[in-house]
Order: sequence, then C-alpha cells, then structure tokens
Amino acid sequence: MRILFATGNENKVSEASSILSPLGYHVETLVVNGIKPEFIEPQADGIEAVALSKIEQAREFVKGTQLESSIILVEDSGLFIDSLGGFPGPYSSYVEKTIGLPGILQLMSGEPARGAEFRAVAIVSGEGFTFTGEGISPGEISNEMIGQMGFGYDPIFIPHDGDGRTCGELSPEEKSSISHRAKALKVVSEFLNPPSK
Repeated sequence: MRILFATGNENKVSEASSILSPLGYHVETLVVNGIKPEFIEPQADGIEAVALSKIEQAREFVKGTQLESSIILVEDSGLFIDSLGGFPGPYSSYVEKTIGLPGILQLMSGEPARGAEFRAVAIVSGEGFTFTGEGISPGEISNEMIGQMGFGYDPIFIPHDGDGRTCGELSPEEKSSISHRAKALKVVSEFLNPPSK
C-alpha cells in the first residue's frame, strides 16, 4: 500500500520508509505534476495545530487529481527546551534556519539545566479517516555540536533512551528505534495495520 508523505525533507521520507516499509507500506514524497506542496505554516502554539493545517492543505493539493483517494502522511516536530520555556517548539524549523545550532548553544551558554524533548505529531489521512499519532523523545542539550549523522538539531540533542551520544552520532537504524518521529509513526502504523489478535 502506498503512503504519500507531504514534505520537502527527504530525510523524513527515509526515516518514515524505514519504519513503515517492513509493514508493507511504500512511502514516497507527495508530488503532483512534478510539484511538491508548499505549506503555509500557521503561527500556532503547538505542533499538532501545524500538522492539522498541513494535512488540510495536502488534501486540497491533491483534490481533483488521480491521487485524491491516496493515503497522505504529514508530520510536524519540534525541539522544546525546558530552560527556554519550551522554545523553539513549533518554530524549530524557522529558528534552525535563522540562528542555527550555534545560536541555540549560545542561548544555553552557562545554563546548568539542559533538559529538553523532541515532540512529533504524524497524521495520516485517507478516504473517510484522519488519524493522529504523537511521539516524544526526552533528553538534554549537549554543550557542543557532536556528530555528522541525522539532520536538524540531532548534533546537539542527547536522548535519554540512548547511551550518551547525540542523535548526530547515531546510525539511522539506532535513531529510528528511539526517535520522536519513529514513535509517532509507530502509533500511526498500528492504526493502519492493527496487530492481529
């Protein structure tokens, strides 16, 4: 069964594919006539509102095309840092593009409390259904950027479920076993493909 992932981030497509492919789903990027959807992101306090807006926009994007009845997946995630009041949260993508990881480390300079968590909301929508799955990966912010793997904030996030390395040091397989996105996608996969009794 095909799932169309409405995202411009091929790293996310790879991660979703590694989780959903073993369950019999073929994950590919949503493209209509060679064009990927461009989302207008609402300025919302939470990532769920952003994800719900994205699924509505993606459904509108495929309306009237041969993909209209397809299963569409959207995902939104954010890094929530305790000592910064949950910042950057739903603005994580914008903040990464503007001040980058060095900017976050600068904001955290001299801060002993380094707790943070990644949160993800994944939504699948098909004919007659829309389902939301959530995932959280608690951890802390490192003192420096370490590791070349992954993407986004991975080089400064040390997950509690790991062995003390940043997500930037984890292989894709290691990361997808504990990441917030993986947890949200697993909830979605259980909805799409419930375990047999």
